[in-house]
Amino acid sequence: MKKVIVLMLIMLCVGSISMYSAKPDFKVLVLTERGGQHEGFVVAALKWLDNFAQQNKCEITVVNNTDKINDNYLNNYQVFIQLNYPPYNWTDVAKTAFIKYINQGLGGWVGFHHATLLGEFDGFSMWQWFSGFMGDIRYKNYIAAMANGSVCVEDATHPVMKDIPPVFTIPNDEWYIYDKSPRPNVHVLAHVDEASYQPASNITMGDHPVIWTNEKVKARNVYFQMGHHPTLFTSTEFKTLFSMLSFGQLVKNKKTY
Repeated sequence: MKKVIVLMLIMLCVGSISMYSAKPDFKVLVLTERGGQHEGFVVAALKWLDNFAQQNKCEITVVNNTDKINDNYLNNYQVFIQLNYPPYNWTDVAKTAFIKYINQGLGGWVGFHHATLLGEFDGFSMWQWFSGFMGDIRYKNYIAAMANGSVCVEDATHPVMKDIPPVFTIPNDEWYIYDKSPRPNVHVLAHVDEASYQPASNITMGDHPVIWTNEKVKARNVYFQMGHHPTLFTSTEFKTLFSMLSFGQLVKNKKTY
């Protein structure tokens, strides 16, 4: 009887070691900015990512600056999520590694909200390459108050927009305005109907893309303009997009769209 018990304990221990040491299907690097007005969204997003990682065979690494980022570091990750980290205050080494990662298609990229804060901020000059990556745009303004807005899907056949209705509401978010529309330089997946803002705003852009992908680079990539307030995680559509863009459509190196 004692031998049976010992054998069972050994089997349980081996099973536990196997379960926790199993190699993940893919690894995700999350570069995020902490504190300030986006903290609520970042906390909610990291909680969502943590839950996802526990339910799926993936590994999430979170960094709050670019100090560790170089070629060797990025090679460990199949997906790079720029979670409200701005396109400035990057080390030169990190910039070079990131450009290579995107141009050579070494992994997938998802950007949120603050990733298009392009211009001269906090004493940093604008990162011209990143501006081109985002459609040759420069940040100009944002609506004066956060508002609900109706997002209209433009390319329902795109894999990223799977299971997303033609029109859906993004709640209580901040809508960036640029010096011009990125449309001529990117593939727009969805735009916001500025007439739908609640409360209404007289600060408008006209043609206002809010989800797009740059097909001129090898890496799979998608940008979300949304990402200011944690109430986004009450939106089924936003959570569906987050899941699709961050993982299902990005972990393969071979580009199919």
